[in-house]
Amino acid sequence: MRTFLAGQRQEKRHQRNEKWRCYHGYDKKKQTLWQQYKTPILLLGGIAIGSLIGVISPGLGQTLKPIGDIFLNLLFTIVVPLVFVSISCAVGSMANMNRLGKILGGTVAVFLGTGAVAAACVLVWVNLFSPSAGTNIQLAAAEVGETQTAAQMIVGSLTVSDFPDLWSKSHMLPLIIFAILTGFCVASCGGENSPVGKLLANLNDIIMKFVGVIMIIAPLGLGAYFANLVGEFGPQLLSDYGRSMVVYYPLCLLYVAIFFPLYALFAGGMTGLKRMLKYIFTPAVTAFATQSSAATLPVNKEACDAIGVPKDVSDLVLPMGCTMHMDGSVLSSIVKIAFLFGVFNMPFTGAGTYAMAIAVAILSAFVLSGAPGGGLVGEMLIVSMFGFPAEAFPLIATLGFLFDPAATCLNAAGDTIASMMVTRLVEGKDWLEKKLASGALK
Repeated sequence: MRTFLAGQRQEKRHQRNEKWRCYHGYDKKKQTLWQQYKTPILLLGGIAIGSLIGVISPGLGQTLKPIGDIFLNLLFTIVVPLVFVSISCAVGSMANMNRLGKILGGTVAVFLGTGAVAAACVLVWVNLFSPSAGTNIQLAAAEVGETQTAAQMIVGSLTVSDFPDLWSKSHMLPLIIFAILTGFCVASCGGENSPVGKLLANLNDIIMKFVGVIMIIAPLGLGAYFANLVGEFGPQLLSDYGRSMVVYYPLCLLYVAIFFPLYALFAGGMTGLKRMLKYIFTPAVTAFATQSSAATLPVNKEACDAIGVPKDVSDLVLPMGCTMHMDGSVLSSIVKIAFLFGVFNMPFTGAGTYAMAIAVAILSAFVLSGAPGGGLVGEMLIVSMFGFPAEAFPLIATLGFLFDPAATCLNAAGDTIASMMVTRLVEGKDWLEKKLASGALK
């Protein structure tokens, strides 16, 4: 009898230990560094080799441009169907409309909260370290495009005038709104058990499989892209804009080092922090290399699934984040504004100036729509809203090019963490422990 009881106690201790290991994300067989970080290591290796080619042989680097363009085009072609199908499927299969309301409300709260934190940080930073100090820039004449009214910008941001225009990565927000409305209609006409609901679910699986196929060639594609980028524009990185880069890039690193862990701790405690650190590198590297939140969306989706974010949360938060969650762009926009104030000998002080800078930064980030080069629209907005001369536009456009990799990295990687925070608001602080305990995650 004693032997039996001792065996029972030993079995219970074993079960408690296994449960603890599951709660904290430990595998029964410890993974090697390569197994845990294989994808980001391959991506970084591709980027490093491509950059080296661009430095040693700029001509060869530019010759490799078509390979990088093929990879980016594959990502861009899957973005629109991914956004439409994932959102429509998530909303259409949601029987509990209260949960949908919580997800959307939590998403808006997280986006606004992290944006406010980013704005406060950058305002303090640019007052400590001026991005324009010691800069000697020769302004070239340039024309600023016709500025839209606020009403025109709202209409253009939320809607399109023709149905085919929805199927473009340049109209992400109208596509998101259309997908949410489609999902509502599917939910009211049978939901996930209806023929259309089943079709959307199957399409969602097919698209994610397609994403996996694209990512097989990611190291080669990103390597070729960076070989061309460094080969064509490398010398500009050491120009008069170096001071602004010295100010902006350390700010981005500090924001990531301080606030990303805090956000992850809020979302899921120490377990959430560990899982975020394990899976965040692939989206961050992809975003830095492609300079596109939209192109990073498929990779972000895989990261959220691996972390344990519910699919209905990530299917809504990530596409919305491509357009609306722009912490990195808020940081870069205010640095650009402070830079222009310094170049034109204008004092960047006062509550009114700061409030205007925050509003313009959020608005200019909002119209980027996740596409590389889309920042030109936001930069024209900055020039026009503050009344800078037209000659300021090429200056700030160059800054935009230099800032874009880090800004996009923060934007896209922040979308993954925002999904975790929204899950905390929707399901409670122990959501991750419950998922791990259920055995649904590694």
